[in-house]
Parts: sequence; C-alpha cells; structure tokens
Amino acid sequence: MSDLENTLYLDITHGRVVIELLPDLAPKHVARIKELAREKFYDGIVFHRVIDGFMAQGGDPTGTGTGGSGKKIPQEFSAEPHVRGICSMARSQDPNSGDSQFFIVFDEARFLDKQYTVWGRVTSGMEFVDKIKRGEPVRDPDRIITMRVAADAQ
Repeated sequence: MSDLENTLYLDITHGRVVIELLPDLAPKHVARIKELAREKFYDGIVFHRVIDGFMAQGGDPTGTGTGGSGKKIPQEFSAEPHVRGICSMARSQDPNSGDSQFFIVFDEARFLDKQYTVWGRVTSGMEFVDKIKRGEPVRDPDRIITMRVAADAQ
C-alpha cells in the first residue's frame, strides 16, 4: 500500500495521473503542493506551456505563465535526475522563486538537474500526460480537473 499522505491524484482531461511525493528531497515544496491541493487551488488550471519531448507546465491561475499563489518557496535542489515522469517546480531566474507552477517531464532533461526542485514522480498515468496538448502558449489547453492528496480523496 502506498503512502496516501504522500501521493497525489492529478485528474486531467485524459485520465488520472498518480504522483508519488518526495518529502525527503523537497519537504517545503511537498508541504506547499499538498497545501495548495487541499485548498483546491489547482482545480481548473490549464497546462499553459507544453513542449513536445520536454515537459508539460501548469499551476498558473492566470494561464499566462506569469502567475502563482503568491507564496515563494526557497529552492531545494537535489541530484535527483530529471527523467520521464519527474515532477519539478518551475521558477524564474531567481532560484528561490518557486511558487505554484510545476512541470512534468516527458523525456530525459538532465540539463535541469540541480537547478530545479524535484518534488515528485509519476507512478501511473504517464500515458495521460503524454496526451496533453502541445504549445507555447497552448491553444484550447487541457486543464487540471482536480488535484488531491490521496489521503483526502474519496
């Protein structure tokens, strides 16, 4: 049985994505993601930047890539590799600017290692992530239907 307190259910247009949270790597980021999920912050938010062979980015309530929750999180960089299914925090040039935006890696992106905070990994449903519409910006983007901590899900 998985640790339901450290598992997210990310329901998107194409199906359910299950994400294992990694509090040992990024305790502050995991705590904030869980807090936002419990507030239903992510519900209805689009994947605004989706690059084929690279990643799908969402978590901006404005859908423009410039918004967030308003609470910055200090970086928690690690040696965890950015490979298929890794969930990592988006940020600006400032390493301590992570907020609510995150991305899921489609393929290996090791150039991001030790520069972005890895906070989770997809354990099932990556085939649904693969179906997210591409674009920068995405025309008629796919949305997060709901994001829930598994311990809270019905």
